[in-house]
Amino acid sequence: MQIEGQAERAGEHPSAMESLVRPEVAGLPAYDPGADPDEVSRSYGPTRIIKLSNNESPYGVSAGVVEAVRRRLAAGVARYPDPMGKRLAEAIGDKLAVSTEHVILGNGSENILELLSPALLGAGDIVTIQAPCFSLHEIFPRMMGARVDKVPFTADFGFDTAGWLRALAADPKIVFIASPSNPTGVILDREQLDTILDATPETALVVLDDAYHEYAMSNPSYPDGLEVLRGLSRPWIVLRTFSKAYGLAGLRVGYGIASDARLVDALNRVRTPYNVNQVAQDAAVAALDDQAHLAETVRRTGLERTRITKALRAAGFRVAPSASNFLFIDTEQSAVVVAEQLLRSGIIVKPWREPGYEGFIRASLSLPEENDVFVRRLLEICALGRSNGDRPSTYP
Repeated sequence: MQIEGQAERAGEHPSAMESLVRPEVAGLPAYDPGADPDEVSRSYGPTRIIKLSNNESPYGVSAGVVEAVRRRLAAGVARYPDPMGKRLAEAIGDKLAVSTEHVILGNGSENILELLSPALLGAGDIVTIQAPCFSLHEIFPRMMGARVDKVPFTADFGFDTAGWLRALAADPKIVFIASPSNPTGVILDREQLDTILDATPETALVVLDDAYHEYAMSNPSYPDGLEVLRGLSRPWIVLRTFSKAYGLAGLRVGYGIASDARLVDALNRVRTPYNVNQVAQDAAVAALDDQAHLAETVRRTGLERTRITKALRAAGFRVAPSASNFLFIDTEQSAVVVAEQLLRSGIIVKPWREPGYEGFIRASLSLPEENDVFVRRLLEICALGRSNGDRPSTYP
């Protein structure tokens, strides 16, 4: 009876719950993971779902990863994983020629983004990011009461030097650089990266979000940010992941390479002890061992990126110059409406809701036959949505 009475009293005062939640948290935008394939099938009826919303690899994992997972499951998963992921950290360190003291593992690289905010930020601190942005670059700092300053790309997705210099003059505590950028896929060349680094206060932490690094490596204009940062005597961290080109999105494992072991120590103090499960650790070690599978995934993705970008531009769409495994496409109408029409055909994309980009969708590159279905349906939808009919409604 006492519990029932407590519940009744709580129900009479809904503001009591509201008062418990920090105002910074209550005002945060919700992270959009994209539509759920099963829900799309139930709601709209298509049995074939083409999921292009989360930048996953359609080419799966290597045979070595499959075997590593099999061995771990056969050995059993009743015990907690190695809390420091020593074997994986050593494999990463060996590959990148860094000490394991400078390596931190995360439940995806998003987990490390999350740890940076409580470890470093407080109310009133300034964080500088790009726009359009990966939403967690904004959400995590705002969670701590930090102010987030965005530097937009130019109208043609170019680098806004003046905008960056103005923002960096405000003395930020953290500067997020994403190259290739999510959601655009755009890269910064060496001169542009140097411009940001030279203008960033020496006391600020530079965070290079390198989640799509493997896809951009063959681009001659793309600098290896880790190699650039190695030579600087300033705080920095480079974030990479096994979720994208390595195909381990379902296992959630990423990592960071930091300039200073003391930064890794600070992040370890605010993370949960067992944030990367043992299956994921073993799978990531095996993935690193099979660079041939990675190279083939990147090669095939690059061919589709070139082919589909060319087709969309020929059809009149504006497409950001991507060096990653997704495209940022201007539909010139409500992206939410376009995405909902695609859902009716079983095609899931990410409509962008960030102010100034509400007409864009982000679509992952998949297998050629699935990409063709997406392009044909997108052309049909956008042709119907335009009154002047100046876009073709067919696709070979």
